[in-house]
Amino acid sequence: MSNFMPKCKITVIKRTLNKDLIDQFIVDEYKGIQKCEVFEDGQEFVIDPNQAKVPEGFCDWAWADIRKDIMTIASGGNIIGMKQDGATISGCSDWSRPVYFKIERLE
Repeated sequence: MSNFMPKCKITVIKRTLNKDLIDQFIVDEYKGIQKCEVFEDGQEFVIDPNQAKVPEGFCDWAWADIRKDIMTIASGGNIIGMKQDGATISGCSDWSRPVYFKIERLE
């Protein structure tokens, strides 16, 4: 039996900015932060989950946050409630400016 997992596609579906929370909790010095500058909406990454490395150009923080979801999808899992088998939505835990990703198994 092989431990090979199929490639996955990660698509940046939405970059957000929680301005209300920033205004309430961030000191004035940092209130000018903008949406995440690492990614662009619609940007795609095809990754090989058999290689334990962060894709070039991918944020290390976001990768750490979504890695478990990548492994679930790549290893054949499906997420209850998702319209599409072999796919899920995941996100970066940066509460002030989170980024949301669609992760899809490529079979």
